[in-house]
Amino acid sequence: MSMNYARLAGLGAFGACAGFVALFAFIGYLSRHTATGGMMQTLSVVTWISVGLVVIALIAVHIAIGKELLSLSRGESRGV
Repeated sequence: MSMNYARLAGLGAFGACAGFVALFAFIGYLSRHTATGGMMQTLSVVTWISVGLVVIALIAVHIAIGKELLSLSRGESRGV
């Protein structure tokens, strides 16, 4: 892989983390309980926890991949 492509892909992996956080915030906003309707409070909390765990796992994987790609773009040896 070219060093420029590795750097671009690594930065893209970190950018995807921001997208995951924004998606989680949007889902949290949609699933909240309001006075005029919305989900029940218990279902809202279950939704936040279940989606939050998936988002945390995706962010952890993207950070690991992003670090590896950025080190590859700098020409450092792979730490496997």
